[in-house]
Amino acid sequence: MTPQPDAYQDIRDAVRALCAEFPDEYHRKVDEQRAYPEAFVDALTKAGWMAALIPQAYGGSGLGMAEASVIMEEINRSGGNSGACHGQMYVMNAIVRSGTEAQKQQYLPRIAAGELRIQSMGVTEPTTGSDTTKLKTSAVRKDGRWVINGQKVWISRIQHSDLMILLARTTPLAEVKKKSEGLSCFLIDLKQAVGHGLSVRPIANMVNHETNELFFDNLEIPEENLLGAEGQGFKTILDGLNAERTLIAAECIGDGYWFIERAAKYAKERVVFGRPIGQNQGVQFPIADAFIEVEAANLMRWKACAKIDAHEHAGAEANMAKYLAAKASWEAANVCLQTHGGFGFACEYDVERKFRETRLYQVAPISTNLILSYVAEHVLGLPRSF
Repeated sequence: MTPQPDAYQDIRDAVRALCAEFPDEYHRKVDEQRAYPEAFVDALTKAGWMAALIPQAYGGSGLGMAEASVIMEEINRSGGNSGACHGQMYVMNAIVRSGTEAQKQQYLPRIAAGELRIQSMGVTEPTTGSDTTKLKTSAVRKDGRWVINGQKVWISRIQHSDLMILLARTTPLAEVKKKSEGLSCFLIDLKQAVGHGLSVRPIANMVNHETNELFFDNLEIPEENLLGAEGQGFKTILDGLNAERTLIAAECIGDGYWFIERAAKYAKERVVFGRPIGQNQGVQFPIADAFIEVEAANLMRWKACAKIDAHEHAGAEANMAKYLAAKASWEAANVCLQTHGGFGFACEYDVERKFRETRLYQVAPISTNLILSYVAEHVLGLPRSF
């Protein structure tokens, strides 16, 4: 299957060329060792791809969400896993959109230059999960500083990030008119925080994905580390979350194409009973069906990108793009594994690794059921179900 040229072909060609320097064997070894793809992420950073969304005035490329999504798609389509670095894109977007000029000047040029990594967003908590407005982590002003207490879970890339954006409650839930109010965002310097009020406990998991549980015990941070307006952190975090969902949709589309390309290639080459298995409708039809689903999901990805780049509210489009793309990539993964038969379980074919990686997005960063409830309520006008 030969990808058709599009308006972003120059970006695609450049990212593919870089990814070609890190073949399947590289990613396979990283996965086997449960390591971080440091060399790969460094190469992406030095080439400027991780600074795509940073405005040119702050040292970035000043590209839009569409271009950024192509970068993520091509990483996954080339056999890599953008989960190791995609946080740099969408977490930083909150600073671009909600940061003060001083914060932008302080952080963005260094992020663009690769001197700082901001790959972590601290939102989810063990007792509240996706019920974000009920989170219990608190931030209280004291003597010109913020004092933070609480707990977070499933917070990724802490060990490979310098900064984290944290969502905490600054006004008790009982004292606000709307439950989404009273939450605030903060920039956390992880190098200063770890061991001085912040403890990190890694969580082993089925994917080579560095994620953690965080414990805040009277962590003090400067007052100026507030990101966005106090009490409006939920809106600030949405700038990052809609970008996150759109970029992950693009990654799933990249995965989907990878699975389909591998399945089609194997189906052409594998000969059983005197003919290629791909000649059988029972083999070729599921591959064709998976391809159609990925192509359809891709259209919603572009719609979400267009909304974000036009600075329009993209909640529905970002959620639907993520839902469709994650579903399509998972179906493509199943088809690819089934097409390979027993060889699909062999590590050397990389199908089982990518199978595990793409399965994550049926659950995170937002579950499929929450997307369905969002569309039902906010798009279709149905009564809130929870």
